[in-house]
Amino acid sequence: MRKLVVTEFVSLDGVMEEPGWTFKYWNDEIAAFKGEETSASDALLLGRVTYQGFAAAWPESKDEGAPYFNSVRKYVVSTTLDKVEWNNSVLIKNNVVDEVLRLKQQDGRDITVHGSATLVQTLMQHDLVDRYRLLVYPVVLGKGRRLFEEGTTATLKLVEARTLSAGVAALIYEPERK
Repeated sequence: MRKLVVTEFVSLDGVMEEPGWTFKYWNDEIAAFKGEETSASDALLLGRVTYQGFAAAWPESKDEGAPYFNSVRKYVVSTTLDKVEWNNSVLIKNNVVDEVLRLKQQDGRDITVHGSATLVQTLMQHDLVDRYRLLVYPVVLGKGRRLFEEGTTATLKLVEARTLSAGVAALIYEPERK
């Protein structure tokens, strides 16, 4: 069974929205942490907003991650899109929970979710997330969409913690399931 991995850039106060504030911290350590995710994953699960941002940026990118993002299978959850044109993308319009369960039961490596705040909330509500890979940045934003919104409850087990340069913490959590 495949694992569903949520990966996020998060401020100290939990904001994950519009992570442009993370760019000044980017370095080889963070790139290596993110590279571990791509090495372990053969599919992405993305919400519409993240998909559209990625589809606008990656096809023309010269970044070392571009070949992966442009070729990997992308499952896009959206009730408003009628088609997805970026290479190797598949649209999921209905029965998101059932479709994600089906994807998890297939053979393969991890399915990674980047950003996609609304989708992540749905996945958490239905206990579909198997791992959280968080880069926590030393900044407090005070407002914005949070990873764990008000009313979210979860018991997580810390699997790994690394302190990266510039004060960024790389944290890996897994849900404690009964």
